[in-house]
Amino acid sequence: MTITPGKLAGLKAVSDARGVIAAAAMDQRGSLQKSLAKERGAAADAHDLEVFKTLVTEVLTKHASAILLDPEFGLPAAAQRNGKGLLLAYEKTGYDSNTPGRLPDLLDVWSVRRLKNAGADCIKILLYYTPFEKPHINDLKHAWIERIGDECRAHDIPFFLEFVGYDADGGDEKSVAYARKKPSIVAGAMTEFSKPQYGVDVLKVEVPIVMEHVAGTKAFKGESAYTRAEALQHFRDAAAVTEKPFIYLSAGVSNPVFIETLELAGESGVAFNGVLCGRATWKDGIPIYATKGEVAFRDWLNTVGVENIENVNKALTAATPWTKKLNVTL
Repeated sequence: MTITPGKLAGLKAVSDARGVIAAAAMDQRGSLQKSLAKERGAAADAHDLEVFKTLVTEVLTKHASAILLDPEFGLPAAAQRNGKGLLLAYEKTGYDSNTPGRLPDLLDVWSVRRLKNAGADCIKILLYYTPFEKPHINDLKHAWIERIGDECRAHDIPFFLEFVGYDADGGDEKSVAYARKKPSIVAGAMTEFSKPQYGVDVLKVEVPIVMEHVAGTKAFKGESAYTRAEALQHFRDAAAVTEKPFIYLSAGVSNPVFIETLELAGESGVAFNGVLCGRATWKDGIPIYATKGEVAFRDWLNTVGVENIENVNKALTAATPWTKKLNVTL
């Protein structure tokens, strides 16, 4: 795999000295606003989002290689990232639940050119995807990603594609039935978007299992979808479908569960290249900010938040540099 100078520079900017991506994620918008409002018992506005993102960035980037933000509410935070790398999100938050297929959309007044001019080292897109969706829906998604890949090529900037699976049949994604489908959904998405026409540089992937359904783990809640040995094999099987760098997302689980997940990934021996970890580091601070304000939240971040991200960093000793996959040196 060859890499252009701009893409190489962007990947270096968001990586640690080893060539591992140890990035924090703070691009949540709609979900964060709802969570803040729920904890406060009153509306959360754009100012709340900007302040929350700025505090997270200011504190946690001291312990991360980069931060993922959105250009809608995150640009003030980007100025407080302690010289670390910057990924900017290009997609609108959420999806239209009235339209089948969880179709994506781009931010109206942004382009890759504009995001790069705003300081982005890398571009990130989130796509809801399952290989088992109706072909005409996935065809729309494939063409959409091809266009974004071409735009990133034109501006010589790395393209991080995050895909989040779902049940194409409308089933409950928190059920054990979905947990059994998840390995094939994750591996299928990794297979598809490793194809060269998409121009993806780094796959940001879900782990291919659901920890609470892995028998023999601390996270196990009693209903088994796989044994520990089967879970380890699912990690290996998903990793085997791609030669591209890939990193894991925390997908909203708690910090202890994400740490155990990364330990399992390490035990499986897969060559994952880091994380983009959001809620597993800061989500427990939402009620602090919502009810006690900025000073209390900063104090929480400087203690519990830092502890959370350092736990992730320790688990990243199992990660391997993306430079090995691209045959380059830092």
